Amino acid sequence: MTLPDPALAGVLAEVAATIESRKDSEPAGSYVASLFARGGDAILKKIGEEATEVVMAGKDADPAKITYEVADLWFHCLVLLARHGLSPDDVLRELARRHGRSGLAEKAARRR
Repeated sequence: MTLPDPALAGVLAEVAATIESRKDSEPAGSYVASLFARGGDAILKKIGEEATEVVMAGKDADPAKITYEVADLWFHCLVLLARHGLSPDDVLRELARRHGRSGLAEKAARRR
């Protein structure tokens, strides 16, 4: 497994901060603001579109395409998090909570 590049460690937080700073901007001048202005359904629709593009890129098995499309999906997920007052740290804490736990055990715990 490749370790993360320390120079990239803060990128998610930086992108999240940029989203936060733009969400109340003029929609005509900001893609993020335009998503927020169109509402939650528009953000969810974009996530659905991007997820489909990730699936298609995975099916094509093109590493550059997969990376590009996952970046788009992550970006739109960060927009969704910001809409609900959440941050990448919330997701990272959840991943840390699950780390080392069997995926089967995690799924079984959700069924209760």
